[in-house]
Amino acid sequence: QVQLVESGGGSVQAGGSLRLSCAASGFTTTYCLGWFRQVPGKERERVAIIRPDGITTIADSVKGRFTISQGSAENTVDLHMNSLKAEDTAIYTCVGDSVCPRLFSEKPFGPPRYWGQGTQVIVAS
Repeated sequence: QVQLVESGGGSVQAGGSLRLSCAASGFTTTYCLGWFRQVPGKERERVAIIRPDGITTIADSVKGRFTISQGSAENTVDLHMNSLKAEDTAIYTCVGDSVCPRLFSEKPFGPPRYWGQGTQVIVAS
């Protein structure tokens, strides 16, 4: 059974940095991992995705400030968030799927199959 376990998050002043980590287990094939974020009442946003070959995709809204990379531990992925802004405040959720297109668009394959529990990031202005 696939599990995604997040760590990190918390509160930080604007301009600060945070790192989120996601530990994946249970996959039996190659898979993509990524981070989505959501503010209550707003649409969910794709933040960053990393493919098995290491190629990454970063949302325009965070490009130049956020990076996604393989973690130091096996089967982990880190989201490095720098120069944080108040508008980055959201619940950040790790997502994964062996069908990588699901992380890039819900059409036509649907949303990612596996989701972590989410972790809160609060950026105080």
